[in-house]
Amino acid sequence: MSDKPTYLSLLNAIAVNEARSHRYLQAWIEKTDDPEVKAVLQKVSWREGEHGMSFAKRINELGYGLRDKNEYVTEERYSIAISDVSDREKIEKLGLHELDKLLDYFDTVFKDHTIDIETGELLGRYIAEEFDSARLLRNCWEQLCAREGTKSVPVDA
Repeated sequence: MSDKPTYLSLLNAIAVNEARSHRYLQAWIEKTDDPEVKAVLQKVSWREGEHGMSFAKRINELGYGLRDKNEYVTEERYSIAISDVSDREKIEKLGLHELDKLLDYFDTVFKDHTIDIETGELLGRYIAEEFDSARLLRNCWEQLCAREGTKSVPVDA
């Protein structure tokens, strides 16, 4: 039987995806002229960057290394972030206005009772911040829709 944590692949996926999200959000921040959008993106981007590093650090503390298999679609997301489409359209193309649907995945994370305390604390903070970031991005999108006179469809619809 291996001592390898059952949740190691989860930590790795979070570390890789969060670091990549930080990259494209930073590019978008440089592209947007809207100070309100920029403020939301900066808060979310800092979180994503911190999450990427914190989870990579935790993997190292557990005695393992980060594995970036380059399986994730990142260039497409980066291309959208630096494109000339509106901020509202970027949010929609990236699915950031309905992140809550993806975050439902984390409802069962703590069913794994082998998660150690330090990792549990890190995951708990991460999940809470991800849901808050989802709310911030959805509210930003709704405000952009209102400004443009575009109909925003509720997430629950």
